[in-house]
Amino acid sequence: MGNPKAFLTVKRKEAGYRPVQERILDFGEVEQTLNTEDRREQASRCMDCGIPFCHWGCPLGNKMPEWQEYIYKGNWKLAAEVLMQTNDFPEFTGRICPAPCEKSCVLSIHRAPVTIRENEASALEHAFNEGFIQPQIPQHRTGKKVAVIGSGPSGLAVANQLNRKGHDVTVYEKNSHIGGLLRFGIPDFKLNKNIIDRRLDLMKAEGVKFVVNTEIGKDIKGKDILKEYDAVCVAIGSQVPRNLPIEGRELKGVHYAMEFLTAQNKLIANEDVPADQKIDAKGKRVLVIGGGDTGSDCIGTANRQGAASVMQIEILPKPAKLEDIENPWPTPFPVVLKTSSSHLEGCERRWSLNTKRFIGEDGKLTAVELVEVAWEQDESGKHIMKEIGKPEIHKVDLVFLALGFVHPIQEGLLKELGIKTDDIRHNVATDSSRATNVAKVFGAGDCVSGQSLVVTSIASGRKTAQHIDDFLKL
Repeated sequence: MGNPKAFLTVKRKEAGYRPVQERILDFGEVEQTLNTEDRREQASRCMDCGIPFCHWGCPLGNKMPEWQEYIYKGNWKLAAEVLMQTNDFPEFTGRICPAPCEKSCVLSIHRAPVTIRENEASALEHAFNEGFIQPQIPQHRTGKKVAVIGSGPSGLAVANQLNRKGHDVTVYEKNSHIGGLLRFGIPDFKLNKNIIDRRLDLMKAEGVKFVVNTEIGKDIKGKDILKEYDAVCVAIGSQVPRNLPIEGRELKGVHYAMEFLTAQNKLIANEDVPADQKIDAKGKRVLVIGGGDTGSDCIGTANRQGAASVMQIEILPKPAKLEDIENPWPTPFPVVLKTSSSHLEGCERRWSLNTKRFIGEDGKLTAVELVEVAWEQDESGKHIMKEIGKPEIHKVDLVFLALGFVHPIQEGLLKELGIKTDDIRHNVATDSSRATNVAKVFGAGDCVSGQSLVVTSIASGRKTAQHIDDFLKL
């Protein structure tokens, strides 16, 4: 513990965002960075608690007190090494994680936790910039071959872990570039894709092979993959979006959020996007249905495209602000009002609104009918939604459905190999060792757990990799 009294004298200081009038003109990362001395001072605020709740709140079990001390002492190399003992990609989570560790930090009792997430990103950037992170090429190869199907955060974590254990790993991706949700679902203003490419270059140098534009179960049969490899990991994510099957859903102008975000990410990467897949919000009235992070990303993207107006609605009641409720510490995911950088760029937000129908003319969206709702509990304790007030008609040109995902795609790979899914959510069913019902096939990430966070997916990938390694040693 570098400075045992710093938490008493040093106040929390966040790097903050670039000015709104500047950042909405481009897709550069919105977060700024603190200078080195300020960052070290922020790391000094860690109390090195007897019981590190931050460690408990992190799905990866990151050892925050240790690497905070190394940052404070200016030992960026050791800080990065300790981080990567538990997290394969701190440079990703340091940018896009909702930081349950900070909600669990003991200093959250006073609403001023250590800036753990920002410190994490800073540690990796210093380590990369100073040349401390170099390829770790396995000294011994086992001769075992592993196929990882899907290149999102869980698939990449599986590949990284198994390659470093000496196995020959090949990652298959159906899209044109590696990264999955990291690449195509998260806007550049939150995660610049050069950060992904930098890590991929490192993994390639260490021996991981990547195959793109190849869908297993379509371009290559799953049974052929089983013949070629000693183990297979299915990490295809939860890709089927939740629909809103109401009147007018078929109208032109109603899109899934991921259609919008993926098209924009591809355009920024100078990829060819078919004309019928391009979605331009310039000068249009935009409605985002869904109050989560994906909805927030749609807001930021629409504003950067020059939307005339943006409104975001949520069917649930408006959460209370953190300062207005009894402190939920050490809960990692308190239900409180969240305001993102995208919200600050211009957006009307409303809650307790249900979408009744989409209205259009000549097959094109022109308006939406909304109605206010109230939530009540019945005798069994189940929450029941009831309409209150009169329906409202709002003129809109574009609607983005940001309602989450329901389960992995069932057709193709899962169906061909006969991989069982659970009866409730239709996710890939695995046992305690992450093995599926099909011999030598394992599962990892959202296709097993359902929609989750990047940090949770990385944790899942690391756990599955350990089970695969144990299997290959038999």
